[in-house]
Amino acid sequence: MDRWFSVSGLATGLIRPGDAIADRLIAAAPRPGGLVDGDCIVVAESAVATAEGRLVRLDGVKPTPVARDLARRYTMDPRIVEIILQESDAVIGGMPGLLLCRAHGTLLPNAGVDASNAPPGCVVLLPANPGASAAGIRDAIRASAGVEVAVIVADSRPYPMRSGCAGIALGYAGMAAIRHGRAVADCIASTAELVMGEADEGIPAAIVRWWKP
Repeated sequence: MDRWFSVSGLATGLIRPGDAIADRLIAAAPRPGGLVDGDCIVVAESAVATAEGRLVRLDGVKPTPVARDLARRYTMDPRIVEIILQESDAVIGGMPGLLLCRAHGTLLPNAGVDASNAPPGCVVLLPANPGASAAGIRDAIRASAGVEVAVIVADSRPYPMRSGCAGIALGYAGMAAIRHGRAVADCIASTAELVMGEADEGIPAAIVRWWKP
């Protein structure tokens, strides 16, 4: 039997520290109907991290000599490099504007430290525990809206020898991440990112919805 799906961006507006992100997602869901059982909600990690207060002000960061040396080598802000070092297990290498790091159990550009989706003068870190963040959003949606959804906390990553980025699932809840050998959560994250925007666009999330004819 054929299966179809739709992908819709959720215009929550700008997410700020302390926001109840589940409530913003529920309010942004398309009407009539809103969220329904079986929906998969994909949320940008920067929005989740911002709501969780994972912001660092650059004016309070004092770079170490190691950070200053790497910043000179790779043409970066030494304060941002210092934060990257604090978030990393190791720096593997780099190129102008970017450090390749081992962090959070994988290889990450700049250890996931993001300046592009942060308020001026700040950077946003990855959520401390993306899986727990996804589970918390799912539980809050169930409690507020009475529906059972899956939630993915997504990020974008470049791939070696490929131009551009694709989505990955940093954390998830209410679904299997891998089915029949396919990285389903990553595929859903990539699909959702086609309709999501940068922080200032106010569309940090999407609904992926399946149905049968």
